[in-house]
Amino acid sequence: MRKLRIPALASLMLLFILASCIGDDFVGNPGDGDDGDDSNATVGAVYAMTNGDGQVPGTNIQGANVIVAYGRTADGTLSAIGRFETGGNGGDYDGGEGLDPLISAYALTKTDDNEHLLAVNAGSNTITSFNIQEDFSLEMAGSPQSTGAIGPNSIDYATVNREGFKGIVYVSNITRPEFLAGGEPMQQGTVTGYWLAEDGTLSAIPGSTRNLLNRPSAVQFSPNGDFLVVSSINSGAAALASGSEDEIVVYGVNADGTLSTLPLAAATSTLRDNTEGRNLPSAIGFQIVGANYVVVTEAREFQPNGMPPAFPALQDGSVSTWQIQGDGSLTPISLDVASGENNTGRTACWLDFTLDGNTFFVSNAIEAGIASYSFNNGVVSLIDQTAAQGQGTGGADNGPEAFATTEGWIDLWISDDGQFLYQLFGLDGTIGIYRINGSELEFIGTESGNLPDTNTQGIVAI
Repeated sequence: MRKLRIPALASLMLLFILASCIGDDFVGNPGDGDDGDDSNATVGAVYAMTNGDGQVPGTNIQGANVIVAYGRTADGTLSAIGRFETGGNGGDYDGGEGLDPLISAYALTKTDDNEHLLAVNAGSNTITSFNIQEDFSLEMAGSPQSTGAIGPNSIDYATVNREGFKGIVYVSNITRPEFLAGGEPMQQGTVTGYWLAEDGTLSAIPGSTRNLLNRPSAVQFSPNGDFLVVSSINSGAAALASGSEDEIVVYGVNADGTLSTLPLAAATSTLRDNTEGRNLPSAIGFQIVGANYVVVTEAREFQPNGMPPAFPALQDGSVSTWQIQGDGSLTPISLDVASGENNTGRTACWLDFTLDGNTFFVSNAIEAGIASYSFNNGVVSLIDQTAAQGQGTGGADNGPEAFATTEGWIDLWISDDGQFLYQLFGLDGTIGIYRINGSELEFIGTESGNLPDTNTQGIVAI
């Protein structure tokens, strides 16, 4: 490729523009760039979302939402690239603690070909699509699109064979206006769909919105794109007008991009008023892998009678699995496999699989740790409840003080090459970096200085 010469004045202007886009508070790492050492060569990227920075008084709205981009080197370390505004605002729907503000997984995601990054703007009720450039910087593709409901919190993509489009996108919204004031126990949201064009722009799919019986926490397509699964955090809540106890529901995806009118199936690992005295599952992060195995993380917050969570009543979280059959029905496989003992894994909320599919890692927010699980055709077993450990509460029932004493490990994502796990510290403005050795994690280091200390949500690694 022929290189273009840039006159000196133009170079200075370009540097000024880049500095303006990055901002005064942007922190680069020492030794950024390739100095001839292959370990410093940029081989991928990591993207983290600020979800705004600073609450608008009396509202659920945060400030302007920004994606912070990092170059990923061969040794796993990160070098800051830049800050890219989404054109929308962040939001706060977790009660004001600043940890996991959307109570969701996949607030940020990417397409399988690594050409586009998709983000939710919970405070503006919009979603944004970016084109990922060759240098891993971002370029907004068209304008942010309205989601038609309150608090978009999770987004997913599937490839489709449809002329003029490369994929389909669905987003979940925390609630509809009539349920907003009731808070987490009463909220019922929606899902709605969009076509993703080759140029990265989004267009709403007519008639795609479906009203939900619960407050959603994540959406995921099955590997073949035939099904969309939605998880819920308030299944079985006593205050829920719908009375739904479904922690996951399965919709069929039609050829025109819409969903089946009603869910094809629904399931929960734990019913209300169960004889075991087990708290109800607040299903947050999940993945659909292999032969349509649905692997769900479950924080155990709502009490067995459906009453709202309180710290003394929290129990160890868990993982449950089902398999989606050809007709969309769900077959249970492993249910309520605990992520800890004696309140050491109370908030199991996010997960990701190793490249070979035999192991997955689950992050626990309050405990600030990662548990490892084995996986075999849907059957899961806990390997190590502390495959990685940061500063957490240690299982102490210390009420609101827990948020002051934990780094708050929330979203995580494994790089495309399967070598590194990137963990977002939601109450520390930090990304933890871990090398993956089978089912074990080796701490490499951290990146900090570019994210706000609270209310962050969403991370993606390429």
